[in-house]
Amino acid sequence: MDITGAQLITRFLEQRGTPFVAGIPGGAVLPLYRALADSSLRHVLARNEQGAAFIAQGYARVAGRAGVCIATSGPGVTNTVTALADAKADSVPLVCLAGQVPRALRNTDAFQEVPTGFIVDRITKAHFEVNAAAELIDLLPEAFRIAESGRPGPVLLDLPKDVQTERVHLHELPLASSATALQTPCSNALDRAAGMIRAAQRPLFYFGGGVRLARASSDARRLVDDTGVPAVTSLMALGVLPPAHPLNLGMLGMHGAPYANHAVEACDLLIAVGARFDDRATGKLTGFARDAQVIHIDADPRELGKLRRPDLAVHADAGAALRALGALLVKQDRSAWQAQVAGLRRAHPAPAASGDDLSCPPILIRQLSRLAGPHRIVTTDVGQHQMWVAQHYPLTAAENWLTSGGLGTMGFGIPAAIGAALACPAAGALCITGDGSLLMNVQELATLADTEADVKIVVFDNGGLGMVRQQQSLFYQQHHTGSVYSRGTAICALARAFGVPALDLEQATHPLATLRDVFVQPGPMLVRAPIQHAEMVLPMVAPGAANTEMILEVTA
Repeated sequence: MDITGAQLITRFLEQRGTPFVAGIPGGAVLPLYRALADSSLRHVLARNEQGAAFIAQGYARVAGRAGVCIATSGPGVTNTVTALADAKADSVPLVCLAGQVPRALRNTDAFQEVPTGFIVDRITKAHFEVNAAAELIDLLPEAFRIAESGRPGPVLLDLPKDVQTERVHLHELPLASSATALQTPCSNALDRAAGMIRAAQRPLFYFGGGVRLARASSDARRLVDDTGVPAVTSLMALGVLPPAHPLNLGMLGMHGAPYANHAVEACDLLIAVGARFDDRATGKLTGFARDAQVIHIDADPRELGKLRRPDLAVHADAGAALRALGALLVKQDRSAWQAQVAGLRRAHPAPAASGDDLSCPPILIRQLSRLAGPHRIVTTDVGQHQMWVAQHYPLTAAENWLTSGGLGTMGFGIPAAIGAALACPAAGALCITGDGSLLMNVQELATLADTEADVKIVVFDNGGLGMVRQQQSLFYQQHHTGSVYSRGTAICALARAFGVPALDLEQATHPLATLRDVFVQPGPMLVRAPIQHAEMVLPMVAPGAANTEMILEVTA
């Protein structure tokens, strides 16, 4: 067959079963859009290229396969930078098809030309400058293989406009490459790990996002059940263990459960699986698990010893390692350690809220979880609402929990929810966001209206940037510079202007009944939920403090 580079791309995507691509057309990608018109691929028209990349991320995080976004050259591709960096930080498989000026105009400061490779070099897993249509025969399968293999991440193809129109002769379409085989754990290292776990008096699992990426939640649960060893989880691993599991101590770290942080301090062996020892999880690193030996298991060898030097480093896929450990370990009498952990729960409880006031964030979140049901995908933006969800939403499936962890990107929630709902229409998505985060990518409400995806958005409206205001109150002498909006936004009117139905709980006669009706109706819906601006996410570890030095309450 004799086809153009653009047709090669679309036919390859069709062959690999890509359900949709998200993007915005521009001059440098118009040949690709012409090929899309003749393809069976669905195109989701975003309103900003960052939104397009986050829509692709939402699909990828749920499906476990690379999402695809398209951006034109210059400002189009620079708009994707934040979402590419976010995908790199959270190990999300993503392929960005980026337009570029024709080859003859490269490096001439042509209209809408930027040095794409230099810009994305440190925020992608790989990037390729395509110099001929024939190179796509090998580069397309390779881009997806890299994005989905090992520790997943974003890959960018820099596509000059004339490469897209150049013709190439093929006998057959290139086959999609399989992801590289998972790293097999070293048997000697696993034998040592099993021996250390058997010898420990107070072992503790620390599950990170790598467990979720490996789709290994069932392996983690089985190992905890079979060994009787308690576990803490990072923000990205919420849902790996059932919320009510007696050995699940929940989230550790800056806004984690106090007893989880104290259990880390009390353990004599910390088994970190697919975790990065992120500063928000560890607090002051020298004060983290000070008296414990550490086993660190990770698919990315660069993470082993990067922050905390382990006593044993195991380069392995999280799922493979958990299954192998399960075959080596048997249940021991851990009753003394379990009793000590139970004592820590009593001595260092998490703050609780009671009542039915929906202006109280924890109460509102508990009601949302009941109404949304166990199968709906949950996304958040970044800020106070994100941490309230992490603390109070009983997440039952790690694969259905989408949040921006490593980069902490405001504006992630709505486009990620669109991509997730398109990936799993039967489940739908619930996006919990704040008024500050909403405004970061508010234009994607138009995309949501276009797709009619089953996305329910609940906006915690406190009239400003709540997490910034909280830190200013606690650590900057209550100088709330730039964190309080002098004039609020008519959020419901804004949503309706974009074509999304909206309700305001502040105006509802029966707020809970109103909220219940939202989840009965099909399609998109936005709900404004007023929150007191003085509300704080507690507990909290102050910057530079150890996790056991949590702020539990604030007095006026």
